Amino acid sequence: MVKAEINKRTPLRIFEKSIHGGVGKGNVGVLASRKGVGKTACLVHIATDKLFRGRHIIHVSFSSKVDHIVTWYEDIFKEIAKKRNLEAAVEVHDEIIKNRVIMNFNQKGISSESILKSLSSMISEGGFKADCIVIDGYDLSLAESGDLEAIRQFAKELDLEIWISLSLKGEEPIFDDNGYPIELKEFTDSLEVIVTLKYEGDHVKLSVVKDHEELNPKDMDLKLDTKTLLIAEL
Repeated sequence: MVKAEINKRTPLRIFEKSIHGGVGKGNVGVLASRKGVGKTACLVHIATDKLFRGRHIIHVSFSSKVDHIVTWYEDIFKEIAKKRNLEAAVEVHDEIIKNRVIMNFNQKGISSESILKSLSSMISEGGFKADCIVIDGYDLSLAESGDLEAIRQFAKELDLEIWISLSLKGEEPIFDDNGYPIELKEFTDSLEVIVTLKYEGDHVKLSVVKDHEELNPKDMDLKLDTKTLLIAEL
């Protein structure tokens, strides 16, 4: 299968349709769950899908090892290539990774303001015209009041789409009766899209609990396949 056909047939088109076409430029979306449920896999699949479509991605990691993130991208690409019988996989791989930059920070040792300044420098001075930024492993407990709103304003100023993976750390219950993450309630106005991940049997189910102006939780008819680590149809 050629790259263009993969772009049409991927479950990520269902993902986008479930949230009115996507997060959109100037907006922030969040993947929220307990730690270890699969947020990084989903985030990398979302980023890889954008790379397949010629978008430029900056991946912000708070992991101590960048190699770990590179491995995620390699594994996700290999699974897509194998599952879809991608033609000229090596050439496609070499083409798309040119459009990806990984930036590593220690969230404990740097302010959100400094991170945003570094990103701005990469885009404006480094000549990397990003379309989307994915922020992996954001720790809300280390954030200051107004940080998420600052990220949202940054997205608007630079016309970027931003996705954040965020681990919920509070005591049970972490979701209210409607499935909305309790820890995120005070940040609702700063986030356009919130997608939750929960184990359900042998797979991880994806649900959207905020879809732009809509706060009615609904299933996305998608799961995270725990074998391939790809977003897949239920």
